[in-house]
Amino acid sequence: MGSLSIWHWLLVILVVVLLFGRGKISDLMGDMAKGIKSFKKGLQDDSDQASDQKAIDQQSEDVAKQPEKVKG
Repeated sequence: MGSLSIWHWLLVILVVVLLFGRGKISDLMGDMAKGIKSFKKGLQDDSDQASDQKAIDQQSEDVAKQPEKVKG
């Protein structure tokens, strides 16, 4: 009684398709795919910015550690 059979799932899918229609469901899935792609791109951009910032910090530390040249 706790689990649903295949017939229950087919009935649920049929009701969902009847309520929303095939076109609306495919539009929703397309929008979801675009959202996931944007999310992954945002994560990659953040990662690239963090690595760029780390490289800049390393360069500034290297410059600070170099002895100053004295003109004389």
